[in-house]
Amino acid sequence: MVTWQQRFTRSWRPSRLLLLVPAGLIGAIVGADFVTPSDIVLGPLLVIAPAVSGWFEGPAATAGVGAAAVAAQGFIGWRSGMLWTRNVLVQVIALAVLSLLIVVFCVVRDRRARELAQVRSVAEAAQRVLLWPLPGRLGTLQLASVYLAAEEEAEIGGDLYAAARSRDSTWLVIGDVRGKGLPAIGEAALLLGAFREAAYHHDALPALAASLEESVTRYLADFEPTDEAGERFVTALLLEIPDAAPVARVTSCGHLAPVLLRPGHSVTVPDLAPAPPLGVGLTDPDDVTVDVLPFAVGDTLLLYTDGVVEARDRAGAFYPLAERVAQWAGQPPESLLQHIHRDLLGHTGGRLGDDAALIAVHRTRAHHRMLHAAG
Repeated sequence: MVTWQQRFTRSWRPSRLLLLVPAGLIGAIVGADFVTPSDIVLGPLLVIAPAVSGWFEGPAATAGVGAAAVAAQGFIGWRSGMLWTRNVLVQVIALAVLSLLIVVFCVVRDRRARELAQVRSVAEAAQRVLLWPLPGRLGTLQLASVYLAAEEEAEIGGDLYAAARSRDSTWLVIGDVRGKGLPAIGEAALLLGAFREAAYHHDALPALAASLEESVTRYLADFEPTDEAGERFVTALLLEIPDAAPVARVTSCGHLAPVLLRPGHSVTVPDLAPAPPLGVGLTDPDDVTVDVLPFAVGDTLLLYTDGVVEARDRAGAFYPLAERVAQWAGQPPESLLQHIHRDLLGHTGGRLGDDAALIAVHRTRAHHRMLHAAG
Protein backbone atom coordinates (compact mmCIF):
# COMPACT_ATOMS: atom_id res chain seq x y z
CA MET A 1 0.00 0.00 0.00
CA VAL A 2 1.67 3.22 -1.14
CA THR A 3 0.87 6.43 0.72
CA TRP A 4 0.29 9.73 -1.03
CA GLN A 5 3.48 11.06 0.62
CA GLN A 6 5.53 8.29 -1.03
CA ARG A 7 3.89 8.87 -4.41
CA PHE A 8 4.74 12.56 -4.13
CA THR A 9 8.36 11.82 -3.19
CA ARG A 10 8.82 9.41 -6.08
CA SER A 11 7.18 11.65 -8.66
CA TRP A 12 9.09 14.82 -7.66
CA ARG A 13 12.36 15.41 -9.47
CA PRO A 14 14.42 18.62 -9.23
CA SER A 15 14.46 20.60 -12.46
CA ARG A 16 17.76 21.14 -14.22
CA LEU A 17 16.84 24.80 -14.12
CA LEU A 18 17.86 24.70 -10.47
CA LEU A 19 21.46 24.48 -11.67
CA LEU A 20 21.08 28.13 -12.58
CA VAL A 21 21.20 28.86 -8.84
CA PRO A 22 24.81 27.73 -8.21
CA ALA A 23 25.81 29.05 -11.66
CA GLY A 24 24.32 32.42 -10.76
CA LEU A 25 26.15 32.38 -7.42
CA ILE A 26 29.46 31.78 -9.15
CA GLY A 27 28.77 34.58 -11.62
CA ALA A 28 27.66 36.95 -8.87
CA ILE A 29 30.75 36.29 -6.74
CA VAL A 30 33.11 36.75 -9.69
CA GLY A 31 31.27 39.91 -10.71
CA ALA A 32 31.38 41.27 -7.18
CA ASP A 33 35.11 40.64 -7.10
CA PHE A 34 35.48 42.95 -10.09
CA VAL A 35 34.00 45.95 -8.26
CA THR A 36 35.27 45.44 -4.71
CA PRO A 37 38.60 46.78 -3.45
CA SER A 38 41.60 44.49 -3.79
CA ASP A 39 41.86 43.98 -0.05
CA ILE A 40 38.42 42.33 0.05
CA VAL A 41 38.71 38.61 -0.87
CA LEU A 42 35.45 37.02 -2.10
CA GLY A 43 36.89 33.86 -3.66
CA PRO A 44 36.32 31.63 -0.58
CA LEU A 45 32.59 32.29 -0.92
CA LEU A 46 32.59 30.16 -4.07
CA VAL A 47 32.29 27.04 -1.90
CA ILE A 48 28.61 27.97 -1.48
CA ALA A 49 27.93 26.95 -5.10
CA PRO A 50 28.83 23.21 -4.85
CA ALA A 51 27.29 23.09 -1.36
CA VAL A 52 23.97 24.37 -2.72
CA SER A 53 24.17 22.06 -5.74
CA GLY A 54 24.78 19.01 -3.55
CA TRP A 55 21.48 19.65 -1.79
CA PHE A 56 19.35 18.87 -4.83
CA GLU A 57 21.66 17.38 -7.50
CA GLY A 58 23.61 14.19 -7.93
CA PRO A 59 27.38 13.61 -7.81
CA ALA A 60 28.04 14.36 -11.50
CA ALA A 61 26.28 17.72 -11.57
CA THR A 62 27.77 18.67 -8.21
CA ALA A 63 31.25 17.79 -9.46
CA GLY A 64 30.65 20.02 -12.49
CA VAL A 65 29.60 22.92 -10.29
CA GLY A 66 32.62 22.32 -8.06
CA ALA A 67 34.95 22.36 -11.05
CA ALA A 68 33.35 25.61 -12.22
CA ALA A 69 33.86 27.11 -8.76
CA VAL A 70 37.54 26.07 -8.73
CA ALA A 71 37.98 27.56 -12.22
CA ALA A 72 36.31 30.77 -11.05
CA GLN A 73 38.67 30.90 -8.05
CA GLY A 74 41.61 30.48 -10.40
CA PHE A 75 40.25 33.24 -12.66
CA ILE A 76 39.92 35.61 -9.71
CA GLY A 77 43.54 34.88 -8.75
CA TRP A 78 44.75 35.31 -12.35
CA ARG A 79 42.92 38.59 -12.75
CA SER A 80 44.50 39.96 -9.58
CA GLY A 81 47.94 38.78 -10.69
CA MET A 82 48.26 36.59 -7.59
CA LEU A 83 47.36 33.18 -9.03
CA TRP A 84 50.65 31.55 -8.11
CA THR A 85 50.92 33.06 -4.68
CA ARG A 86 50.75 30.75 -1.71
CA ASN A 87 47.51 32.33 -0.43
CA VAL A 88 45.56 31.89 -3.68
CA LEU A 89 46.92 28.38 -4.28
CA VAL A 90 45.78 27.36 -0.80
CA GLN A 91 42.32 28.80 -1.54
CA VAL A 92 42.10 26.90 -4.84
CA ILE A 93 43.24 23.63 -3.26
CA ALA A 94 40.89 24.07 -0.28
CA LEU A 95 37.95 24.75 -2.60
CA ALA A 96 38.80 21.67 -4.68
CA VAL A 97 39.01 19.48 -1.55
CA LEU A 98 35.72 20.81 -0.16
CA SER A 99 34.03 20.28 -3.52
CA LEU A 100 35.32 16.70 -3.58
CA LEU A 101 33.97 16.06 -0.08
CA ILE A 102 30.56 17.37 -1.16
CA VAL A 103 30.63 15.03 -4.17
CA VAL A 104 31.49 12.10 -1.87
CA PHE A 105 28.56 13.08 0.34
CA CYS A 106 26.28 13.03 -2.72
CA VAL A 107 27.51 9.55 -3.64
CA VAL A 108 26.83 8.22 -0.13
CA ARG A 109 23.44 9.93 0.01
CA ASP A 110 22.34 8.53 -3.36
CA ARG A 111 23.51 5.04 -2.41
CA ARG A 112 21.51 5.27 0.80
CA ALA A 113 18.49 6.47 -1.18
CA ARG A 114 18.75 3.47 -3.52
CA GLU A 115 19.03 1.07 -0.58
CA LEU A 116 16.01 2.68 1.07
CA ALA A 117 14.05 2.41 -2.17
CA GLN A 118 14.89 -1.32 -2.30
CA VAL A 119 13.79 -1.79 1.32
CA ARG A 120 10.51 -0.03 0.61
CA SER A 121 9.98 -2.08 -2.52
CA VAL A 122 10.45 -5.32 -0.59
CA ALA A 123 8.21 -4.05 2.23
CA GLU A 124 5.47 -3.12 -0.23
CA ALA A 125 5.66 -6.53 -1.89
CA ALA A 126 5.48 -8.22 1.53
CA GLN A 127 2.51 -6.06 2.48
CA ARG A 128 0.63 -6.99 -0.68
CA VAL A 129 1.20 -10.66 0.12
CA LEU A 130 0.37 -10.37 3.82
CA LEU A 131 -2.41 -7.78 3.79
CA TRP A 132 -4.46 -8.35 0.68
CA PRO A 133 -6.29 -5.15 -0.24
CA LEU A 134 -9.91 -5.38 0.85
CA PRO A 135 -12.37 -5.16 -2.06
CA GLY A 136 -14.52 -2.09 -2.32
CA ARG A 137 -17.64 -4.23 -2.01
CA LEU A 138 -18.41 -7.60 -0.45
CA GLY A 139 -22.00 -8.83 -0.45
CA THR A 140 -24.15 -6.01 0.95
CA LEU A 141 -21.17 -4.06 2.28
CA GLN A 142 -18.92 -1.27 1.11
CA LEU A 143 -15.41 -1.58 2.54
CA ALA A 144 -12.31 0.56 2.88
CA SER A 145 -9.11 -0.03 4.82
CA VAL A 146 -5.89 1.76 5.66
CA TYR A 147 -2.65 0.65 7.29
CA LEU A 148 -0.44 3.30 8.89
CA ALA A 149 3.07 2.14 9.75
CA ALA A 150 4.84 3.96 12.58
CA GLU A 151 8.15 3.53 10.73
CA GLU A 152 7.94 4.78 7.16
CA GLU A 153 10.58 2.35 5.95
CA ALA A 154 8.83 -0.63 7.52
CA GLU A 155 5.43 -0.38 5.77
CA ILE A 156 4.12 -3.37 7.72
CA GLY A 157 4.12 -4.66 11.27
CA GLY A 158 1.96 -6.67 13.64
CA ASP A 159 -1.43 -5.11 12.86
CA LEU A 160 -3.63 -7.16 10.55
CA TYR A 161 -7.02 -7.33 8.86
CA ALA A 162 -8.79 -9.56 6.36
CA ALA A 163 -12.22 -10.35 4.94
CA ALA A 164 -13.87 -13.49 3.58
CA ARG A 165 -17.23 -14.50 2.12
CA SER A 166 -19.47 -17.42 2.89
CA ARG A 167 -22.67 -18.17 1.02
CA ASP A 168 -24.75 -15.49 2.75
CA SER A 169 -22.40 -13.62 5.11
CA THR A 170 -19.26 -11.54 5.16
CA TRP A 171 -16.59 -12.37 7.75
CA LEU A 172 -14.04 -9.84 8.97
CA VAL A 173 -11.06 -9.86 11.31
CA ILE A 174 -8.89 -7.06 12.60
CA GLY A 175 -6.16 -7.71 15.11
CA ASP A 176 -2.90 -6.70 16.71
CA VAL A 177 0.03 -8.98 17.46
CA ARG A 178 1.87 -8.24 20.68
CA GLY A 179 5.44 -7.28 19.86
CA LYS A 180 7.22 -5.85 16.85
CA GLY A 181 9.58 -6.85 14.08
CA LEU A 182 9.75 -10.09 12.12
CA PRO A 183 8.23 -12.32 14.84
CA ALA A 184 5.13 -10.11 14.91
CA ILE A 185 4.88 -10.20 11.12
CA GLY A 186 5.18 -14.01 11.19
CA GLU A 187 2.35 -14.32 13.71
CA ALA A 188 0.20 -11.89 11.72
CA ALA A 189 0.75 -13.94 8.56
CA LEU A 190 -0.14 -17.13 10.43
CA LEU A 191 -3.38 -15.69 11.81
CA LEU A 192 -4.45 -14.24 8.45
CA GLY A 193 -3.88 -17.55 6.70
CA ALA A 194 -5.75 -19.42 9.40
CA PHE A 195 -8.67 -16.96 9.24
CA ARG A 196 -9.01 -17.14 5.45
CA GLU A 197 -9.16 -20.91 5.66
CA ALA A 198 -11.30 -21.26 8.79
CA ALA A 199 -13.92 -18.73 7.65
CA TYR A 200 -15.00 -21.18 4.95
CA HIS A 201 -15.34 -24.12 7.34
CA HIS A 202 -17.17 -22.63 10.32
CA ASP A 203 -20.60 -21.09 10.49
CA ALA A 204 -20.38 -19.51 13.95
CA LEU A 205 -17.98 -17.07 15.59
CA PRO A 206 -17.19 -19.23 18.68
CA ALA A 207 -16.00 -22.08 16.47
CA LEU A 208 -14.00 -19.66 14.33
CA ALA A 209 -12.36 -18.14 17.43
CA ALA A 210 -11.48 -21.59 18.78
CA SER A 211 -9.97 -22.59 15.44
CA LEU A 212 -7.81 -19.47 15.36
CA GLU A 213 -6.77 -20.08 18.97
CA GLU A 214 -5.62 -23.57 18.04
CA SER A 215 -3.60 -22.29 15.06
CA VAL A 216 -1.91 -19.50 17.02
CA THR A 217 -1.16 -21.74 20.03
CA ARG A 218 0.37 -24.40 17.80
CA TYR A 219 2.50 -21.80 16.03
CA LEU A 220 3.74 -20.29 19.30
CA ALA A 221 4.57 -23.71 20.69
CA ASP A 222 6.98 -24.22 17.79
CA PHE A 223 8.39 -20.72 17.23
CA GLU A 224 7.90 -18.64 20.38
CA PRO A 225 11.28 -17.53 21.83
CA THR A 226 12.04 -19.21 25.13
CA ASP A 227 12.66 -15.87 26.84
CA GLU A 228 9.14 -14.74 25.86
CA ALA A 229 7.28 -17.90 26.75
CA GLY A 230 3.67 -17.11 27.57
CA GLU A 231 4.07 -13.43 26.69
CA ARG A 232 3.08 -13.47 23.03
CA PHE A 233 -0.55 -13.28 21.98
CA VAL A 234 -2.88 -11.68 19.44
CA THR A 235 -5.89 -9.50 20.14
CA ALA A 236 -8.54 -9.88 17.47
CA LEU A 237 -12.04 -8.68 16.66
CA LEU A 238 -14.12 -11.15 14.63
CA LEU A 239 -17.30 -10.15 12.82
CA GLU A 240 -19.99 -11.99 10.92
CA ILE A 241 -22.32 -9.72 8.95
CA PRO A 242 -25.23 -11.61 7.35
CA ASP A 243 -26.63 -10.30 4.08
CA ALA A 244 -30.26 -10.77 5.04
CA ALA A 245 -30.36 -9.47 8.62
CA PRO A 246 -29.72 -5.89 9.86
CA VAL A 247 -27.22 -7.02 12.50
CA ALA A 248 -23.51 -7.60 12.96
CA ARG A 249 -22.35 -10.45 15.19
CA VAL A 250 -19.12 -9.60 16.99
CA THR A 251 -16.65 -11.55 19.10
CA SER A 252 -13.80 -9.74 20.79
CA CYS A 253 -10.71 -11.74 21.68
CA GLY A 254 -9.21 -9.06 23.88
CA HIS A 255 -9.63 -6.43 21.16
CA LEU A 256 -11.13 -2.95 21.17
CA ALA A 257 -14.84 -2.57 20.46
CA PRO A 258 -15.80 -1.05 17.10
CA VAL A 259 -17.37 2.38 16.67
CA LEU A 260 -20.90 2.34 15.25
CA LEU A 261 -21.83 5.36 13.13
CA ARG A 262 -25.51 5.80 12.29
CA PRO A 263 -27.33 8.38 10.17
CA GLY A 264 -27.73 11.73 11.88
CA HIS A 265 -24.15 11.77 13.24
CA SER A 266 -24.98 9.23 15.94
CA VAL A 267 -21.83 7.56 17.28
CA THR A 268 -21.77 4.76 19.84
CA VAL A 269 -19.13 2.39 21.16
CA PRO A 270 -20.87 -0.83 22.26
CA ASP A 271 -19.89 -2.68 25.40
CA LEU A 272 -18.56 -6.10 24.47
CA ALA A 273 -17.92 -9.17 26.59
CA PRO A 274 -14.37 -10.01 25.48
CA ALA A 275 -12.82 -13.44 25.42
CA PRO A 276 -9.09 -13.81 26.18
CA PRO A 277 -6.62 -12.91 23.42
CA LEU A 278 -5.63 -15.63 20.98
CA GLY A 279 -2.55 -17.60 21.93
CA VAL A 280 -2.98 -17.75 25.71
CA GLY A 281 -4.73 -21.12 25.53
CA LEU A 282 -8.06 -20.05 27.04
CA THR A 283 -10.34 -19.63 24.04
CA ASP A 284 -12.94 -22.40 24.23
CA PRO A 285 -16.09 -22.25 22.05
CA ASP A 286 -18.32 -22.59 25.14
CA ASP A 287 -16.67 -19.54 26.74
CA VAL A 288 -16.87 -17.23 23.73
CA THR A 289 -19.58 -14.57 23.80
CA VAL A 290 -21.16 -13.30 20.59
CA ASP A 291 -22.47 -9.75 20.83
CA VAL A 292 -25.19 -8.81 18.35
CA LEU A 293 -25.10 -5.19 17.22
CA PRO A 294 -27.75 -3.40 15.19
CA PHE A 295 -26.37 -2.77 11.73
CA ALA A 296 -28.99 -1.47 9.34
CA VAL A 297 -28.87 0.24 5.96
CA GLY A 298 -26.81 3.43 6.16
CA ASP A 299 -24.88 2.33 9.26
CA THR A 300 -21.08 2.17 9.31
CA LEU A 301 -18.86 0.12 11.58
CA LEU A 302 -15.36 1.45 12.18
CA LEU A 303 -12.82 -1.18 13.22
CA TYR A 304 -9.38 -0.15 14.42
CA THR A 305 -6.28 -1.21 16.34
CA ASP A 306 -4.89 0.41 19.48
CA GLY A 307 -2.34 2.41 17.49
CA VAL A 308 -5.22 4.75 16.61
CA VAL A 309 -6.68 5.48 20.05
CA GLU A 310 -3.28 5.42 21.79
CA ALA A 311 -1.78 8.02 19.45
CA ARG A 312 -0.75 11.05 21.51
CA ASP A 313 -0.39 14.72 20.79
CA ARG A 314 2.44 16.87 22.15
CA ALA A 315 0.64 17.27 25.45
CA GLY A 316 0.30 13.49 25.81
CA ALA A 317 -3.46 13.38 25.16
CA PHE A 318 -4.81 10.29 23.38
CA TYR A 319 -6.61 10.62 20.06
CA PRO A 320 -10.39 10.86 20.79
CA LEU A 321 -11.56 8.67 17.91
CA ALA A 322 -15.26 8.41 18.85
CA GLU A 323 -15.53 12.18 19.29
CA ARG A 324 -13.72 13.06 16.08
CA VAL A 325 -15.55 10.68 13.75
CA ALA A 326 -18.98 12.11 14.60
CA GLN A 327 -18.44 14.96 12.15
CA TRP A 328 -17.80 12.50 9.29
CA ALA A 329 -20.55 9.98 10.14
CA GLY A 330 -22.29 10.45 6.78
CA GLN A 331 -19.18 9.95 4.65
CA PRO A 332 -18.63 6.82 2.52
CA PRO A 333 -15.94 4.43 3.80
CA GLU A 334 -13.06 5.70 1.64
CA SER A 335 -13.71 9.36 2.52
CA LEU A 336 -14.22 8.52 6.18
CA LEU A 337 -10.79 6.89 6.44
CA GLN A 338 -9.15 9.75 4.55
CA HIS A 339 -10.58 12.22 7.06
CA ILE A 340 -9.42 10.10 10.01
CA HIS A 341 -5.98 9.63 8.46
CA ARG A 342 -5.42 13.36 8.06
CA ASP A 343 -6.87 14.18 11.47
CA LEU A 344 -4.80 11.50 13.20
CA LEU A 345 -1.55 12.73 11.67
CA GLY A 346 -2.51 16.28 12.58
CA HIS A 347 -3.12 15.19 16.18
CA THR A 348 0.29 13.50 16.45
CA GLY A 349 2.27 16.08 14.54
CA GLY A 350 2.73 13.84 11.50
CA ARG A 351 4.28 10.78 13.14
CA LEU A 352 2.65 7.81 14.87
CA GLY A 353 4.14 6.07 17.87
CA ASP A 354 2.73 2.66 16.87
CA ASP A 355 1.33 0.94 13.81
CA ALA A 356 -2.37 1.50 13.21
CA ALA A 357 -5.01 -0.13 11.02
CA LEU A 358 -8.60 0.87 10.30
CA ILE A 359 -11.50 -0.70 8.41
CA ALA A 360 -14.74 1.10 7.57
CA VAL A 361 -17.72 -1.18 6.83
CA HIS A 362 -20.88 0.42 5.43
CA ARG A 363 -24.23 -1.34 4.97
CA THR A 364 -25.85 -0.50 1.65
CA ARG A 365 -29.40 -0.95 0.38
CA ALA A 366 -28.34 -3.93 -1.70
CA HIS A 367 -29.67 -6.42 0.83
CA HIS A 368 -33.24 -5.13 0.30
CA ARG A 369 -32.97 -5.95 -3.37
CA MET A 370 -31.56 -9.36 -2.49
CA LEU A 371 -34.45 -10.06 -0.12
CA HIS A 372 -36.97 -8.98 -2.76
CA ALA A 373 -35.31 -11.23 -5.32
CA ALA A 374 -35.25 -14.12 -2.89
CA GLY A 375 -38.99 -13.65 -2.18
